[in-house]
Amino acid sequence: MAKTESLSEVHQSVSTDKRKGWRRILSFIGPAYLISVGYMDPGNWATDLAGGSKFGYQLIWVLLMSNLIALLLQSLSARLGIVRGLDLAQASKHAYPRWANIPLFGLAQTAIIACDLAEIIGMAIGLQLLFGLPLIWGISITIFDTILLLFLLNKGMRAMEGFIVSMVFIVGISFLVEMFIVEPSLKDVVRGFEPSILSGDALYIAIGIIGATVMPHNLYLHSSLVQTRKIERTNKGIKEALKFNLIDTTVALNLAFFVNAAILILAAAAFYTNGHHEVAEIQDAHKLLSNIFGDVAPALFAIALIAAGQSSTVTGTLAGQIIMEGHINLRIQPWLRRLITRLLAIIPAFFTILHYGENALGGLLVLSQVVLSLQLGFAVIPLIHFNSDKKLMKDFAIKTWVKVLAWTSAFAIIALNVKLVIEEISGWAKEGNNWWIYVFVIPALIAIVLLLLYVFFHPLLEKKNRERQMVPHGNALEIGKIEKINYQRIGIAVDFSKNDRNTIRHALIQGGKDAHYYLIHVVETAAARYHGEIVMDHETQSDAENLEKYKVNLEDLGYDSTPFIGFGSTSKAIADISNKNGLDLLVMGAHGHKGLKDLIFGTTVDAVRHKVNIPVLIIR
Repeated sequence: MAKTESLSEVHQSVSTDKRKGWRRILSFIGPAYLISVGYMDPGNWATDLAGGSKFGYQLIWVLLMSNLIALLLQSLSARLGIVRGLDLAQASKHAYPRWANIPLFGLAQTAIIACDLAEIIGMAIGLQLLFGLPLIWGISITIFDTILLLFLLNKGMRAMEGFIVSMVFIVGISFLVEMFIVEPSLKDVVRGFEPSILSGDALYIAIGIIGATVMPHNLYLHSSLVQTRKIERTNKGIKEALKFNLIDTTVALNLAFFVNAAILILAAAAFYTNGHHEVAEIQDAHKLLSNIFGDVAPALFAIALIAAGQSSTVTGTLAGQIIMEGHINLRIQPWLRRLITRLLAIIPAFFTILHYGENALGGLLVLSQVVLSLQLGFAVIPLIHFNSDKKLMKDFAIKTWVKVLAWTSAFAIIALNVKLVIEEISGWAKEGNNWWIYVFVIPALIAIVLLLLYVFFHPLLEKKNRERQMVPHGNALEIGKIEKINYQRIGIAVDFSKNDRNTIRHALIQGGKDAHYYLIHVVETAAARYHGEIVMDHETQSDAENLEKYKVNLEDLGYDSTPFIGFGSTSKAIADISNKNGLDLLVMGAHGHKGLKDLIFGTTVDAVRHKVNIPVLIIR
């Protein structure tokens, strides 16, 4: 049976029911820490550095406000996963028609690539600052994050969470030490929590801070990660899980707030007070720290950047898996899925360095945040709709005051992010040779706005899909009267190994002596691949003789059979013989290898079943 759970490799893999007291609370702690790394990625660093260097401590209250909004939305994401057992992408698939889910998947995947791009650039910059490694080599190294993620998943969810928490701890400790080095003014820090009227550049940077804080992929990810905890599916069990996950989210996001505030305070104390008011590039911040405070502070800065980038890339690739499986139900091998996500982010980074030079990466970071802002509404709006639906959430639908807060936050974020996008496009429009803006960018934005309006109004207007949402895979069908199936033409794939006896015996049981059997073997030599059936090498002749022995053996037992030899690709040859001879059933032996051998040798059974339209019986 196909696995349909979100992140099926680790679904309900962490037990919570055998623990009591603090140990029980700790069993729920973890998912929000994976989320929190997205709130302290290189995109946040850039906006925090710019805000602190230009306006001192003035924008700390903006950080606090955006953190509170993030806390609200992440708690809604966790609620959806716990109550309905669906991640945000799966819930969207059930609530919206397929034609809408395809662009929703495309936008979500683009946002994850954009986010991953920021992590790759940040980690490459950190490696360059710490070890002097060229950026292009730093970017190349990040491809091995895919292997790290597979290793962590194989070790279990707790191992992954332990790794992420250790990375977050390194970031937190690094900035705590730097706070003591730069000695910020506590009085000015406290004054920074007082809200102030923003305009001009302060408003622009505030928008950037909010846009970089609330990230769409985190909403998909959190709704899935909370399902790694095995809970009682009763009202009491769900209430307890919601309570403990709220504690987890509050602690983790407050830690993220501390890191972001530390970056802003560091920039204010180190740069603003020393007259450096235009620090937006991460490399510039590192250089100035070296000039002002010596070697320790910049080294800690680089270590924290590498840790933040490393942990963020792990969660980004997980989010890629969730939206691919959720929106369009596409399941591919985990290593391949993560490699695709990573390559789609690495390619633009490579292109930018090779074509425009390393100095253009700062602009690419800004562009990645703009792309993120475009997608945010497509995650936030459905999330609030799903949590508000009393028929689907039952006793756990959010209260009216929470709805008001959520919708206010959503519209504020979307409005601010739209403003950011408009200002960026206006800046591009002022440059020369900008025909591509009117041909590609503006039509794409119009289509995105129309889709956003559809996403908002569809759940309000469409009532017919409610039952479909509550029954994800449709209703069970009546099986009806069972009639015996008589297979007349049965194919048997043989490879002259010890498995053949078992494969042939199972095939004979299916058809008996009334059926005709087609003995199929494929020659895979290099000569066979190039020359096909005209080849007469030693292996082909030997295989033909072996097939004839099987045929004679079956005749002695009273069974009719015909030998067939295929050439070249095993799966294609077996499928071609099956289709040309109109077989009713194909019986195959499984090789029994898995893991690395499957990666190297391929899975013939899997490939064949996609090429034929008849039942395939697999014998192990």
